[in-house]
Amino acid sequence: MPTLHFRSFLLLLAAVSIAFISILLPFYPAIFWGGVLAVIFRPLYRRLLRAVGGNSPSLAAFLTVLCITLIVILPMLFIAGALANEVAGLYTRINSGQLNLGVYYEQIVGALPPSVHGWLDSFGVGDLLSIREKLSTGALQASQFLAKQAVNIGQNTFQFVVGLGIMLYLLFFLLRDGAAIVPKLKRLIPLEDSHRHGLFQKFATVVRATVKGNIVIAATQGLLGGLMFAFLGIQGSLFWGVMMAFLSLLPAVGASLIWVPVAIYFLVTGALWEGVVLILFGVLVIGLLDNLLRPILVGKDTKLPDYVVLISTLGGLSVFGLNGFVIGPLFAALFIACWDLFPDAVAQHQQGLRDIRPTESPDSPPERLPR
Repeated sequence: MPTLHFRSFLLLLAAVSIAFISILLPFYPAIFWGGVLAVIFRPLYRRLLRAVGGNSPSLAAFLTVLCITLIVILPMLFIAGALANEVAGLYTRINSGQLNLGVYYEQIVGALPPSVHGWLDSFGVGDLLSIREKLSTGALQASQFLAKQAVNIGQNTFQFVVGLGIMLYLLFFLLRDGAAIVPKLKRLIPLEDSHRHGLFQKFATVVRATVKGNIVIAATQGLLGGLMFAFLGIQGSLFWGVMMAFLSLLPAVGASLIWVPVAIYFLVTGALWEGVVLILFGVLVIGLLDNLLRPILVGKDTKLPDYVVLISTLGGLSVFGLNGFVIGPLFAALFIACWDLFPDAVAQHQQGLRDIRPTESPDSPPERLPR
């Protein structure tokens, strides 16, 4: 192909690609999660395909989508509906003054010995009136934000249903035709076969590790924490359980940001057995759950460093919203994988340059013709 024709084709390819991506952008969460679920449930699809005889990929894909709907989507919709009702009740209690974090803080500080008050004053947290107002204002603003998000979800029900339908529709074809789609995608990447295989393998591994591992661990910690809160008679146990599950996605801190302050409140206000039970449960059950389940669900070889997971998760959430808890670690893992491949790529490039040598050095004298 002549150079002008090739450049014109590249320009046309870039233009239609940008136009097509701009069309898909409004539905990128549905497309993204369709791909993620296809990667995660690919083993289930293969088992179902073998169960139906291996000759009906459409039936196996349909059964896989049905299983995903029953065990993932419907429970999440039920929890989301119950959580919206609980958030509305929480907002009502905070707005009416029935729930006041400032009062709880004042009760905690008031139960501490006088020597601790001076230590709190040195850190600027001893002004009860100021701290109480800040906590009350912060709790009210947070409840208003959550209530607003619940209202927005209710108002965008049609868009949510459309996105859910697109995700399930795309998921069906990704499961059924994934074996043919992946090789075509690999051909589009101008890299060595080993590098392309490594990047695709890293992508699938990180997606499975992030979603299968982190979400299952976070959901288990949130479930157990919410049940313990309900057992101790704490109002809004579902809401606090969801908050613990969400915070469990962040390494190092996790669910302790929720249950530790509650345990301290129990101890300093005289509810000793509640505080001791919550501390023991948080340390021995919630805290150790990550160490027990992560090697089983994720594996040691696929685990990113905790500081990378923390930074990439927070950055992904700030840039991509809720989808960022998967996109952030995914980009971080691909970044590390690409830089791991960089020395090999440079070495192969240099070897290729050495192999392409002129047969005669430019500085050598010209060959003499025979007389």
